[in-house]
Amino acid sequence: MPDTRVPAAPTPGPWFGWKRVRTVAIAAFVVSLPMSTNWTASYWLLLVRLFLVGMAALCMFGLFERWPRRLPSWIARWGLQVAGVAAIIPVAAALSYAFTTPHDVHWWSVKSRMEGFSFIAFMGLLVAPWIAMSALYRHISGKARSQALAFELERSEYDRNALDARLRLLQAQVEPHFLFNTLANVRELVDAGSPQASEVLGSLIAYLRAAVPRLHEANATVAQELELVRAYLEVMHMRMPDRLRWSVDAEPGALQVPCPPTSVLTLVENAVRHGIDPAEEGGRIDVRATVQGGQCRIVVADTGVGVASTINAGTGLSNLRERLQLAFGDEARLVLAPLPPHGTTAELVFPMPAPPR
Repeated sequence: MPDTRVPAAPTPGPWFGWKRVRTVAIAAFVVSLPMSTNWTASYWLLLVRLFLVGMAALCMFGLFERWPRRLPSWIARWGLQVAGVAAIIPVAAALSYAFTTPHDVHWWSVKSRMEGFSFIAFMGLLVAPWIAMSALYRHISGKARSQALAFELERSEYDRNALDARLRLLQAQVEPHFLFNTLANVRELVDAGSPQASEVLGSLIAYLRAAVPRLHEANATVAQELELVRAYLEVMHMRMPDRLRWSVDAEPGALQVPCPPTSVLTLVENAVRHGIDPAEEGGRIDVRATVQGGQCRIVVADTGVGVASTINAGTGLSNLRERLQLAFGDEARLVLAPLPPHGTTAELVFPMPAPPR
């Protein structure tokens, strides 16, 4: 079924904006130059008459830019505007002569004035429609650029919303993974009948009370992330005091760098669960955050059993890699490597935000 809707008038420009009046003045001056060679009266009179004709054409251009509000589908508004400008030229030339000629003289009865009127009308019909079409082209081109920019901004907004939604989904997946791991540690203590189980359980409750609210935060800093890691390692140290040693260190410049929430905690959890726990003699975990070349580099090194190849596909690491990709693209990386003689090094690198200008 054909679309019978009638297009509404586009957003009009100003009636007498400076650019439009300036265009009329320039056109009147340019047209007056060749006419002045055969003009016997005052040059300023010629210029005034041309300017009046140009302003009348401008009024007609603006009128059909706004009215009628809706046009039949077979009439193009730009055609109506150009036709209106062409139609008003002879009338405007006659009126300009009427206003600038003494009232006691009929200008059309004077041959030289009739020739001047004809010349002005001819030049007006020759120039004004082209100027109108040029103005329409610039207006349409400007509107197209504005719409393209608006569409691009709208698309960027949709992309950003989709990215935020994906990050929130991944963040939500981190929470149960983190809680299940922590509860598994408590169960191991209870099953082993450890005398420290109650003390560790109390510490875990205090730790979770402080840590869980941060799992919902969209952004964190390296300082907050390392604080969470220290709390976690203190709990783990209470659970296995003779088998776990640890250190957390950071350069001052790295502390306030924005950091994906629970990213370092995920690496430390893996180091405990897959590196230190399986090792008969335990081991050491060292966390170090540095800044270099506009990038923040966080290294989690453990001297456990070294099973980097088996933990690469873990849920926590795959989740962390996807979050890094969404947040930083190819500018971030997570690399696991063996640490001789035994152990694993996890290196997390992501860009620092650009300094404010």
